[in-house]
Amino acid sequence: MKKVYFLQTCDTCRRILKEIDTTDFEKQEIKKNPVLPNQLEEMYQLSKSYEALFNKRAKLYKSMDLKNQTLSETDYKQFLLNEYTFLKRPVFIIDDEIFIGNSKKVIEAVKNKLKGTN
Repeated sequence: MKKVYFLQTCDTCRRILKEIDTTDFEKQEIKKNPVLPNQLEEMYQLSKSYEALFNKRAKLYKSMDLKNQTLSETDYKQFLLNEYTFLKRPVFIIDDEIFIGNSKKVIEAVKNKLKGTN
């Protein structure tokens, strides 16, 4: 399975999706099609952490002053389900591996994984 969760209005996501051949990927734009509980659960099973999926750079994170609160995995899960901007993006799922975020290291890992699966 190859799937990518992204945000169309995010310049970084658009740049990365141009960089990586996603023709045979199932694509899900998370603003129009929010992440469903079972999809989030699948991401959790691969990452073993809701916090790893959580975008601490989101404007809402700052405006809600979440950095000064102690959040549990349950809190992270609820925020992720309630508000699409909290998902760190893009999220690539390739076979049974998950790649979260837009760091150079993560994007290189995605590219390397795809070279190995073609």
